[in-house]
Amino acid sequence: MVSALWCGLAAFVVACARGSDRQSAVDTTRASASSADAKSTAGAASPSASADSSASHRATILFAGTSLTAGLGLEPDSAYPMLIQRKIDSAGLPFEVVNAGVSGETSAGLLDRLDWLLRGDFRVLVLETGANDGLRGIPTETLKANLSAALDRIRERRPDAKVLVVQMEALPNLGPAYAARFHKLYADVAREKGVTLLPFLLEGVAGHRELNQGDGVHPNDRGEHIVAENVWRGLRPALESEARGTAARE
Repeated sequence: MVSALWCGLAAFVVACARGSDRQSAVDTTRASASSADAKSTAGAASPSASADSSASHRATILFAGTSLTAGLGLEPDSAYPMLIQRKIDSAGLPFEVVNAGVSGETSAGLLDRLDWLLRGDFRVLVLETGANDGLRGIPTETLKANLSAALDRIRERRPDAKVLVVQMEALPNLGPAYAARFHKLYADVAREKGVTLLPFLLEGVAGHRELNQGDGVHPNDRGEHIVAENVWRGLRPALESEARGTAARE
């Protein structure tokens, strides 16, 4: 499976080789602003906002991730979490999306802000992390340890929340051994921690120039719709199950 993914990522790595330094600078300069925006947005999951959510019987789904979740380069309502909100509404499911993506974030950065995120009121958490770890060649053992620690903290603080982790992949220029370890760690952690593993976020998008912005890294509007479909495939059954459980408890 990893070899097949390399074929889809072959063109992707060329664009990244040219633009990763430039994008890293963009991510770094925008990280503070994005973080502030994410905190402001995630405030919708605060106790005061949760009262409104409760009144409308819509539980919060929190999307925590990198610039790929934040929707860097897109209009706010075009990021894949907001496209998923439209799918949720069309399916008649009682959930409200909150996008807490932050540009430039690594798995270590996620751990740094996790306590703040866990102060919010949410029923479902979709966790996308590791993309920037891979771009920086951070050891897979470090990524696995950070992801495991994050999931342990989430389970401790929010034992009733449904958690889903998005599969990410490393670029082929980092070598087959690194890419294989990177791919495998997500399934290993999901199994060990008992969380749902969602498909590779950029499946069908990475390596397709016409589906990405000029940096070759971030999906454009067309690509973002495919990303939303990738996430929705695994998320919808989880939301339907959660909705049935909530209805039964009530």
